[in-house]
Amino acid sequence: MQKTYAYTHQPIHFDFKQTVERFFVEEIPLYPFSGSGNFLILKIKKTDMSTWKLIHVISQATGLEERDIGYAGLKDKNATTIQYISLPKKYEKALEKNLTTERVEILEKTYNKAPIKIGHLKGNRFSILLHGVSPKDAKFFRTTALKMQKEGIPNYYGYQRFGEDSHSFEQGKKIAHSGKKLKGSKEKLLVSAYQSHLFDNWLSMRVKLSATITQYPADKAAKKLGYPLELVKVLAQQPQFFKLFLGEMMQAYPYGRITMLEDMMQSATRFAQKKISPTGLLCGANVERARSDAYHLEAPFDDRDLSTLKGDRRYAWIWPEEVETDYESGSKTLTVKFFLPKGSYATTFLEEIGKFSLKPTLA
Repeated sequence: MQKTYAYTHQPIHFDFKQTVERFFVEEIPLYPFSGSGNFLILKIKKTDMSTWKLIHVISQATGLEERDIGYAGLKDKNATTIQYISLPKKYEKALEKNLTTERVEILEKTYNKAPIKIGHLKGNRFSILLHGVSPKDAKFFRTTALKMQKEGIPNYYGYQRFGEDSHSFEQGKKIAHSGKKLKGSKEKLLVSAYQSHLFDNWLSMRVKLSATITQYPADKAAKKLGYPLELVKVLAQQPQFFKLFLGEMMQAYPYGRITMLEDMMQSATRFAQKKISPTGLLCGANVERARSDAYHLEAPFDDRDLSTLKGDRRYAWIWPEEVETDYESGSKTLTVKFFLPKGSYATTFLEEIGKFSLKPTLA
């Protein structure tokens, strides 16, 4: 997929590599833990290890079934990550005795009345070291990143979602259309990659549409889009870049209920204030579709034959927070720190700044 960028600045050059030395991520829990209860909560720092591998290592150390080990989100192998894990308190001594790998460090322990579940996450804090950044580009990078903190970015999936060859969604589509029940986590991952592929294509179309309305006079934009002039004039009045349509499914931000857009200008104002954000469809079973004009835009990316996975809705637009940059002119390195809500990708934010794909090329 050729992603459409929302911002129109010139590309910014930097060298990005996702390694344990240059890519740091820390989970921020959704709520504070109680400090007492039947579940042990571990704050764990791991290097060069996926979340699946971490759970396997803890399972081996304690004798617990992997399904009884709680986690909030998956973290990449090629990074230094801090995340929270839960397990029944009675396995604490076995863990202390048998967890010996140097790639896992327990930073803190506490207790809670309930286990950690997937999604029990406010978001992630990142610190990423970029190389080969000129002083001019470092300054422009900071200005651009702070602008995006204020105005937001499209919430594309990262390249990591689509496998090494970027075509895992094609396998997912075949599996989804086979009519068979999904077997194991790998098939679920492939089908979810297909869901994500459809979402990203819908989002790219919406960003392109919004850019056309923003960048051209109303009559020219109407001609390019094939829309009535009066509609384009109404859309152009909205204060934010990403234009809303009737029937849009809006969600309280950064988490909360999903409701259908009814009052256009009121919703546009609340969107510009970061109080709500439009959502895109992850097609599947038991999901609410957009209505009216918004569904007309969503329909080409809605595969109603995909029923083997539960559907969902995902924020189309998010706002990075806590953006900081630190430039070292001698080494031409730039450290960028920022926070993103759960489910959002650091690489998507960096690609919107740099205007190029960060996906490593296959050797």
